[in-house]
Amino acid sequence: MSVMPIHLFGDPVLRMKAQPVTVFDKELRTLVKDLSDTMLDAPGAGLAAPQLGVSLRVFTYHVDGELGHLVNPDLTLTDEEQDGPEGCLSLPGLRYDCKRAYGVVAKGFNMYGDPVTVEGTRLLARCIQHETDHLDGIIFIDRLDPEQRKAAMKAIREAEWAGEPPPQVRISPHSTFGRPR
Repeated sequence: MSVMPIHLFGDPVLRMKAQPVTVFDKELRTLVKDLSDTMLDAPGAGLAAPQLGVSLRVFTYHVDGELGHLVNPDLTLTDEEQDGPEGCLSLPGLRYDCKRAYGVVAKGFNMYGDPVTVEGTRLLARCIQHETDHLDGIIFIDRLDPEQRKAAMKAIREAEWAGEPPPQVRISPHSTFGRPR
């Protein structure tokens, strides 16, 4: 089991658009395992690679007993919406109602590079949208109405974890092919 520290709100990696995965190798499979182990240990419904300090388009999810992952997701959303409570492992203890599409069809790849399609509604749709937002540098509080966002920012400032130094970022010894580390 490889449980990693989760990066908290305020860490710049959470606001960066993650890079597409281009190499489906052992290092990617290790990342998926680290994401899954950390998410299950937290526990959470989903966890995106930037939350572990890795700027790659990968996330894991665990919803209604289904454990999965998606690499380089591309989403198609339903027009029907849902409104419900949402939280984030990078904002421990905070939950706010957030509007999301009711359903989603997510196309991408598994850790071996095989094409995958995940379809879901309700909580699975919410989770997939939330984690894909992380890959685009968006945090769920960005989607709240102005009054809720103001309350969320106040709660963040008052949280016992606020202002902690960001976790140590692991630097890969492998080539990044010109991308920032």
